[in-house]
This record gives sequence, structure tokens and C-alpha cells, in this order.
Amino acid sequence: MEKKYDVLIIGGGPGGYSAALYCARAGLSTLVLEMLSAGGQMATTPQVDNYPGFDDGIDGFELGEKMLAGAERFGAETRFAEVTKLEWKGAEKIAHTSDGDFSARTVILAMGAGPKKLGLAEEELLTGRGVAYCAACDGMQYKGKTVAVAGGGNSAVADALTLSKLCKKVYLVHRRDMLRADKVYLDAISAAGNIEIVWNARIDAFLHHEKFEGLSITDTVTKKTYSLACDGVFVAVGRTPNTWLVRGALEMDEQGYIAADETTCTSVGGVFAVGDIRAKPLRQIVTAVADGAVASKFVQEYLLKGV
Repeated sequence: MEKKYDVLIIGGGPGGYSAALYCARAGLSTLVLEMLSAGGQMATTPQVDNYPGFDDGIDGFELGEKMLAGAERFGAETRFAEVTKLEWKGAEKIAHTSDGDFSARTVILAMGAGPKKLGLAEEELLTGRGVAYCAACDGMQYKGKTVAVAGGGNSAVADALTLSKLCKKVYLVHRRDMLRADKVYLDAISAAGNIEIVWNARIDAFLHHEKFEGLSITDTVTKKTYSLACDGVFVAVGRTPNTWLVRGALEMDEQGYIAADETTCTSVGGVFAVGDIRAKPLRQIVTAVADGAVASKFVQEYLLKGV
């Protein structure tokens, strides 16, 4: 190990780089370990319109690079490496990576959460080109258009309601004949006026040529296949937190998110969780950034105790 840091941050998304900025600015030696590129999931979003300060919006990759530069301005370091194992031995926290081992007195977990996918052919290819996973992030791209939402739970219905305020028509495509969403959402669907529920519908393929054209669907009851024309589809079939590194080592909720309240403190001293990886009511760039700032405060308090 080259040196021991005050803070290791696992994940270079908005939560991670916000924490890095605040920690480095407070004079703490700070290292961010990121597997791919600055920005995390945000970097795959071509247009971010709901992050304050950019009146024309900003490309997610560009925003990630700006966050990295802001943290590095105050001395934060970044290593692009995959973390393969995390362990803590009392006061020492160690990250084993593809680029060597790094240790610190504290760790901030910022690995995020990813959307569950439909698992269809060309899903990766069409992501950002007709296939989306966040109505709040990408809905404005479909203003005045017709879209579909895949799913039947609270998240899917919430996305459909968000899109109904922007889009001409919203199809809510569900595999069963009854939604899993709470009644309050069902009443709101009825009131929306431009949401149509497509029952017993299994999405088999995306239809596209020069642009996205719709969905190929099989009726799960009649077994008949038909096409549903739309300009895009929002997949809302759940999310998966990237917590495999710490599974069994930290307290988590029943969905696998790390149990960390508004202090971002976890069940292990000196280990903090920020952004989409922790249990919280809203997962957005701004809430991840807020978590990063909060974590820096409690990291400093922990270090002042001289643990």
C-alpha cells in the first residue's frame, strides 16, 4: 500500500465526488476509486435538466467530469480501478483493487444502484435512444410524444404519472391483470386522462429502424403477438443496489439497500453510505450530492475522536 488516506471513497458518481470535494476541501487526504468513468450512472444520461445551475441542461458525462475536476482542485485523488474486496480491521479500512491495495481510516460507500433491465436484445444499444430508466431524468426528451412505461409497481406508476404531464400519451405496460401499486397511485392514474394500461402484456422486443418505433408484445392470456407504437419506453421494473462488496458486513434493508440514515452513518463505525446505495425515499443527482456533503461532516467528526 502506497500510503494511508483519511478517506477512501468507493464510487465516482455525484455522491462520491461531492464527498470527495468536501473532504478534500476540509484538508483530508482523499482517494476516489471508480471502476469506469466519473459520473457513474449519470454519465450515461445525454441530457441532465434537473440539476441546478445549468439553465440549458448539461450532458451527464460532462457533469461528471466537472465534478471530478472540482474535487481534484482541492487535492482529491482518483484511481480508475475495480474494487474486488473491502475489509476493515478495527480502525483500518482496506480496499483490494485491480490496481493494488489502498487503506484509510474511513470509507464512504458510493457504488450506487442500477435499474433492473428487461433483458431483451439490443437493450444496451438502444439505451438513451428510445430506452430509458428514469422518467425524472429523461422525460423532457419525450415532451409531446407517446411513450410506454414497463412495470406495475409504485415506481412504474409514479413514472407514468410524471410522464403524463409531459407526453401526449402514456401506455403503462404490465405483465399481469392487476397493478401492485398503492391505491393512491391508482386513483391518480384515473384522473390523469392520458394514461392507458395495457394488461397481460409481455414485452418481447424493441421495434426500430432509423429511430425507435415501438414494442413487440405478447398477450400472456391469448398468446397473440401485436405491436404497440411509441416513441420510447421507460423501464421501471425495479432497481438493484450495488452492495455485493459489503453484503453480510453491514446492516441493510429487505431490498438490499444499506441502512444509513440522514447522517449517512452505517452500522460499522467509520463506514458511511451516500447516494443511491443507501435506503432513502428519493434517488436523484441532487440527493446524492447532498449525501456526499453530509458524509464529509460525519467523517470529520469520526476522525476527530481519534478512533
